Amino acid sequence: MSFNPQRHIHPCLAIFDLDETLIAADSASLWIAYMVKHNLASAELQQQEEAMMKAYAQGKLDMADYMQATLAPMVGKTQQEIESLVSSFIASEIVPAIYPDALARIEWHKKRGDVILIISASAEHLVQPIAKYLGVENSIAINLETINGVYTGQTHGVLSFRQGKIERLQSWLNNHPNQFRSSYGYSDSINDLPLLQHVNKPFAVNPDPALALHAQMNEWTIMDWRHDNNILR
Repeated sequence: MSFNPQRHIHPCLAIFDLDETLIAADSASLWIAYMVKHNLASAELQQQEEAMMKAYAQGKLDMADYMQATLAPMVGKTQQEIESLVSSFIASEIVPAIYPDALARIEWHKKRGDVILIISASAEHLVQPIAKYLGVENSIAINLETINGVYTGQTHGVLSFRQGKIERLQSWLNNHPNQFRSSYGYSDSINDLPLLQHVNKPFAVNPDPALALHAQMNEWTIMDWRHDNNILR
């Protein structure tokens, strides 16, 4: 990622992870629970998803397997059906989970004139509308395959997970002619270490133990949006 030093011309790029960073939950996990609650998915799938999320926390998740399992309830449903469900889902499950300090940080970047981008390892049917609710126009998420407007249960393209976030970010930058003078990155997860190492100013937000240790060893700023005292270092 190249940045131009002409501060008065080029904005900064602020990159945010979504789950457990901007919201106090994992949106994909909440979505599975929501579908189970409304009899759109089985309780067994929820148990399987919870086991997979434990592997995610350990940095051992196979994202392709996760997506195949969790997208199964959407197979055969239209984009319009899912959009309607997601709209209700955001209102009932996501809005209460948004960190007020996350909104404040987004607003801080907006006042500076920065470009804001959410990059998530969750799927686009969740990430795009959540980003819009948060007032963020730009988002990168796992892309889902549809045929004639109907979900197939498959993904396409590079999964925006771990190193895949860097690949997707580079593609996004190639399609956006702005040259950014500097970049900020915010995440809670050790899975996003490649992304945080890629930006100029990394922030460990609500970090898991592995990321917190890495941040401390590298003198990164640690922010905790779960408590009143935001900046721990």
